[in-house]
Amino acid sequence: MSRAKEPESKITIADVARAAGVSPMTVSRVLNDRGGASAETSQRIILAASELNYRPNPFARGLRSDRSKAIGLLVPDITNPFFPEVIRGAEDAASAAGYNLLLSNVVENSKREEELIETLLRHRVDGIIVCSPRLPDAALHKALALHRAVVLINREAPNEVAGTIVTDYETGASRAIDHLVERGRRRIAIIAGPRSSFGGKGRLVGFRKTLAVHGLKAQGIVYCDPTAAGGQTAAAQLLAETPGIDALVCYNDLNAIGAMKACRAAGVSIPGQIALIGFDDIPTAELLSPALTTLRVQKREMGEEAVRLLLSRIATRNRQHGIVIVPELIIRETT
Repeated sequence: MSRAKEPESKITIADVARAAGVSPMTVSRVLNDRGGASAETSQRIILAASELNYRPNPFARGLRSDRSKAIGLLVPDITNPFFPEVIRGAEDAASAAGYNLLLSNVVENSKREEELIETLLRHRVDGIIVCSPRLPDAALHKALALHRAVVLINREAPNEVAGTIVTDYETGASRAIDHLVERGRRRIAIIAGPRSSFGGKGRLVGFRKTLAVHGLKAQGIVYCDPTAAGGQTAAAQLLAETPGIDALVCYNDLNAIGAMKACRAAGVSIPGQIALIGFDDIPTAELLSPALTTLRVQKREMGEEAVRLLLSRIATRNRQHGIVIVPELIIRETT
């Protein structure tokens, strides 16, 4: 057993077999705890593997067992505070089940999203979770078709394509409008986020329906990036083009933070002249001054449920389809 160690990345089962004086098949059976060797032989194999610093390749093992014990998770923007909580929930649930989580950041780029879905397929992950995908339905369904199991967060899809976890954005938006009207706001404008966002479309449906119930219509709708800078630009545009608006409902909390900055720059007081509502309840929301009224989505639970649903579909081809999360209105100082 005096053989010098080779670089870790080059050590294979064949190297261990040669060092232990047995066949690669015997090494595989012993290291995978499937028996078939005497205690003396098993000890020799384990010692050889230890001295050579052999580490099994989980993906190579997956080729033989048809399981890699890895799942992929795609998020649109890791810098958005919404997604780290989703990731944490997914990581906790995956780790508890003995799975590794492979994280990919799409950076709000639909082409990159398509490429990463294909990359994870080449890595033979057992399944993937895609958060808030931006691809059109046809392209998304085509990209997902070859994966063993898929769960989408914040996007609907047919049962045969994916399990889904969606936020009831329409109900959340309705609650926001009802709250503003109860506070006497009548000239309400909307910062609508990206045009391609499934969640953004759901919000707009809820906004328009509930405004109509109150005999109102949106004073202005501006689409923008789901960032603080996007919200600031959109709010500045609405303030310039629609004098007299008394409320802004924002696509997410980052947009709302940008809107607050635009209002301050324009000398518009919150909530004195304009009430403001965000969406998501990121950790920063309650630390702002004034603290942000927003719609809370249980983000960590969303990540946990996504992994549980995915593992169920991996293990049993379970066709449980959808989980719906209803946002909670958190009233703070901006309304």
